[in-house]
Amino acid sequence: MTDDVLTSAAEGVATVTLDRPAKKNALTTAMYAALADALDAAEADADVRAVVLQGDETVFCAGNDIRDFLDRPQAGTDDPAFRFLRTIARFPKPVVAGVCGPAVGVGATTLLHCDLVYAGEGATLHFPFVDLGLVPEAGSSLLLPQVVGHQRAAAALLLGEPFSAAAAADAGLVNRVLPDAEVLGHARAQAARLAAKPVTALVETKRLLRSGTQAALLDRIEDEGAVFTRLLGEPAAQAALGSFLSRPGR
Repeated sequence: MTDDVLTSAAEGVATVTLDRPAKKNALTTAMYAALADALDAAEADADVRAVVLQGDETVFCAGNDIRDFLDRPQAGTDDPAFRFLRTIARFPKPVVAGVCGPAVGVGATTLLHCDLVYAGEGATLHFPFVDLGLVPEAGSSLLLPQVVGHQRAAAALLLGEPFSAAAAADAGLVNRVLPDAEVLGHARAQAARLAAKPVTALVETKRLLRSGTQAALLDRIEDEGAVFTRLLGEPAAQAALGSFLSRPGR
């Protein structure tokens, strides 16, 4: 259990909030489990017709908590992190993300599974896996090229070049860029619009939108996960992660 993921539900919308601002909402094993549990509960609750996923007005998610990540080695694809990725990849109801500030690593790849994404003017999406001696996860090696094209995906995944909010909107990664102070309210308002619609029509439309890639996506998540876990134990990743932890303030 963790207090770093907050959940609430009202008027057909479940809100899932990353609430670890002192650590820039970096995800721990417990937070992954809580996120998966929150989505499972939202799926099972017939009164919930849409989900909002958000951080706060300064940060969405800085990726994995590296210290927790190294202290709690991943137990393969049964690890809570992979459970969360499979859960959001399969989630049948609309998910709306409100993104302010950095969205790094899994904070960025998670957005590829959201149906509507609204970003603040100061938002950035960063996929620094190769720089850490790792590979992309969450099916992003499949989804990102589908959204932005191969060349822009290669720049993001191989070179680690981040997307600004404006560039993310231009590439189709976010629906709209707003002032940071307006993002979370706008995401909730859009989720409320969805929740007012017939739920069966919402769910079936989302299924149809994703039906052509769903099986391939789940296969890619497993493939990435196996390579990610293997590379995590190799010298390049260990050195990069150790260097990260040695920075002042870590």
